[in-house]
Amino acid sequence: QVQLVESGGGLVQPGGSLRLSCAASGFTFSSFSLRWYRQAPGKERELVASISSDGRRTIYADSVKGRFTISRDNAKNTVYLQMNSLKPEDTAVYNCLALPSLGEGYWGQGTQVTVSS
Repeated sequence: QVQLVESGGGLVQPGGSLRLSCAASGFTFSSFSLRWYRQAPGKERELVASISSDGRRTIYADSVKGRFTISRDNAKNTVYLQMNSLKPEDTAVYNCLALPSLGEGYWGQGTQVTVSS
């Protein structure tokens, strides 16, 4: 059974940090590229960051460059999103997506991140 379980969300003050995790099971994790998306109320879903299956290539949305870092640990079947210098506009539900080279991917259930004083 395929599972992607996000964790690490919560309430943080502006300027603070959070580290999101997405733990995977039920498929060959190391063969999949991984993405973090977010969706704020009333807004379209946004691709935040992606990482290749071998971890060598990463891509970031302009809105998070220099503040967020995506990484993966294939031994632990986990992808991370380190979020620093958080802003109120980072408030959203964050989901991870595991993508194979062909075919549809797998989504996690999401974790809420709220940045507020």
